[in-house]
Amino acid sequence: MNDPFGAAISDYFEHGKAPDILVNTNYTEDESITVSYLFRTEKEMPEIEKTALNHCKGKVLDVGAAAGCHSLLLQERGLQVTALDSSARAVKIMERRGIHNVVQSDIYSYSDTQYDTLLLLMNGAGIGGTVAGLKQLLDHLRTLLNTNAQILIDSSDIKYLFQEEDGSFWVDLNNSNYYGEMQYELSYKNHKASFNWLFVDADKLRKIASEAGYHFQLLSKGDHFDYLAKLTLK
Repeated sequence: MNDPFGAAISDYFEHGKAPDILVNTNYTEDESITVSYLFRTEKEMPEIEKTALNHCKGKVLDVGAAAGCHSLLLQERGLQVTALDSSARAVKIMERRGIHNVVQSDIYSYSDTQYDTLLLLMNGAGIGGTVAGLKQLLDHLRTLLNTNAQILIDSSDIKYLFQEEDGSFWVDLNNSNYYGEMQYELSYKNHKASFNWLFVDADKLRKIASEAGYHFQLLSKGDHFDYLAKLTLK
């Protein structure tokens, strides 16, 4: 199975180093993800992530947990957290790092229990892939929520990618295809993966969430068009 993230996480855990994960998209090329960042400490986390962790309550599901940096911190704080990831290698490493509850599953295939907090960080909205996919994701997440539960989710407005120096845009932002819908290609050694990935601006997420039956609250803004939102059922 092609698993760039899982292979990189496993290599870094075993050897203390790993080459970068290479990233190309339909808008950008020759970017990379430093694998050590997936093992970041609380001190190394951006303020948006710290804010999200401070808002976690009750039983927590960490969706797309990767190497488990958020789950470990929540566990240390005494919260009952389940780390969810589709990568078998990532799951194995999280178990070896000492996370008590780790589940290998795609979020759409997971329906075992309900939680007080669903945590979706590192552009958690991206899991939806497209605007239509985000709507489906929010519909599914509703089935995992306890009474008075919350979804903590972050994303970014990538409109800045298309802006010229004179303020004009080199893509039509009013095109029928939302500009935040991207196609990603990741590679790490002999592992490759292609998938849709969504960056959604706060107003767009507010509208989608409201149509899906959620209240939207903006909790925090980052330094580069990123933000953290809290969603609760109406």
